[in-house]
Amino acid sequence: MSAQRFSRAGRAGVLTLCVLQTAAALAASPAPVAGENGMVVTAQRLASEVGVEVLKGGGNAVDAAVAVGYALAVTYPTAGNLGGGGFMTIRLRDGRSTFIDFRERAPGRATRDMYLDANGDPVEGLSTDGYLAVGVPGSVAGFEHAREHYGTRERAALIAPAIRLASEGFALTQGDVASFADANADLAEDPAAAAIFLKPGGVPFRAGERLVQADLAGVLRAVSERGPDGFYRGLAAQAIVEASRANGGILEASDFEGYKVRELEPIRCDYKGYEIVSSPPPSSGGVIICEILNILKAYPIAYTGFGSAATVHLMAEAMRHAYVDRNSALGDPDFVDNPVEMLLSEEHAAEIRARIDPNRAGVSADLKPAGMGESHETTHYSIVDRDGNAVAVTYTLNGSFGARVVAPGTGVLLNNEMDDFTQKPGVPNLYGLVQGAANAIEPGKSPLSSMSPTVVSRDGEPLMVIGSPGGSRIITITLEAILNVVEHGMDIQEAIDAPRIHHQWQPDRITIEPHALSPDTIALLAAKGHKVAEDPDWPVWGQAAGILIGGPSLAERDPDRPERFFGAIDSRAGAGAAIGY
Repeated sequence: MSAQRFSRAGRAGVLTLCVLQTAAALAASPAPVAGENGMVVTAQRLASEVGVEVLKGGGNAVDAAVAVGYALAVTYPTAGNLGGGGFMTIRLRDGRSTFIDFRERAPGRATRDMYLDANGDPVEGLSTDGYLAVGVPGSVAGFEHAREHYGTRERAALIAPAIRLASEGFALTQGDVASFADANADLAEDPAAAAIFLKPGGVPFRAGERLVQADLAGVLRAVSERGPDGFYRGLAAQAIVEASRANGGILEASDFEGYKVRELEPIRCDYKGYEIVSSPPPSSGGVIICEILNILKAYPIAYTGFGSAATVHLMAEAMRHAYVDRNSALGDPDFVDNPVEMLLSEEHAAEIRARIDPNRAGVSADLKPAGMGESHETTHYSIVDRDGNAVAVTYTLNGSFGARVVAPGTGVLLNNEMDDFTQKPGVPNLYGLVQGAANAIEPGKSPLSSMSPTVVSRDGEPLMVIGSPGGSRIITITLEAILNVVEHGMDIQEAIDAPRIHHQWQPDRITIEPHALSPDTIALLAAKGHKVAEDPDWPVWGQAAGILIGGPSLAERDPDRPERFFGAIDSRAGAGAAIGY
């Protein structure tokens, strides 16, 4: 979230929530939620309930993922969406894996310099606020592609819970209300958004009050009856295009009619006998997670220990080098020749390890690639069914509530995903990422993403489903959850709740959550040359959702126990739930 869009009232509301959540995150984690037949973990409790009911009714994990996606569009408007896009990683019971890319695309009228002024400098807010920031949505197409190819249930049955929640409304909890806090002032400036998410006079909702979204229910009914055409060739697309034209945007009907889902081969790598299956370009997530793991697997991370200066130093250096590759080399595979094989090679990992001094921090400026110049909201959910089908979904509006605009009559919040493109090489985006020309704006192109829906397997069997929101931190949040389970022996809840560190090359610092490292550890890192800083935007760090199969931790896995699935929603989350049955 950019500072200029974080209102004073919003800061107060989120700060209140975060004081409570800090205590929860720093206290002993609760036991993971156990289930015998399946598990659903999402950022909103009602959506989790929807997914579990689908599993109980005989649907598989993909059916549940589709139903959850539609439900989150109603119950979690800060990130759940019909007006955004995302990724789905699927591991089927027979061991096959696939990846569905329903990321937003740049409109046909998009140009490389569309957010720059006459001097060639970015215009503040142009790529984040309003209709010019909106990419062509992909969520409806993605859900329907997944259901048609890998699901078992009819579309109407999977959308019905979302229609009910939208038309009848649902009672807001304090966590739901807190998620609105930072956006209320901006939502008030858009009449269609204000009519939905604020009470008359611009008064915010309170816990216990009902949120009804009649227009969104109408769009969901159209999708239920007509499939993707109900969105992309229906009244919803027409209304969005008209609102875009009236408000300085560039969306056209042809952008919606021409939207296509891509099914791609996922990224795979091995980490000490664990198979990692994750997101390929146009996501950087799977590539960079695997690159970091390839670097780290030569080091005794379990021995040096969680949170030690030695471990943090090695992790930060691996992150530093990998994010240089992320920010300079990767982009949409239809437009860029991504050097994935090279980045994931043992030779590349060995070359980076040779450049890591165990006693001294690197200098990010020394790693600047040529052509770089000088210089959030997403949600993840994890599902496993009784047969072992595993689905990891991360989808997004980019910033919290996206562009904070709703086309009249649709109830659909629209994304501001165009900010994920490189506006100008070397200039940071909303999440501080400094990127290069490989991610430049082009018509029909998807912006580079960090979303990392991931499935971990061992000995041919699924072991862990994990992912997170968090902008540029998604990669390191997901990575650290995996390492916490595999290297540090944590159960899935502890692994997700554990304090986090992050390094993304630029700015050149180790960013930490409050109290993530002791003063002694920070002093040892400083002696190595690291700058360590608590993140001033800590409240927006991601809320991971994960499942471990076979036991709450690796040490407690028991093939004879009736409870097979162990779910965890981040203690930083205000409204999420892990539900098994």
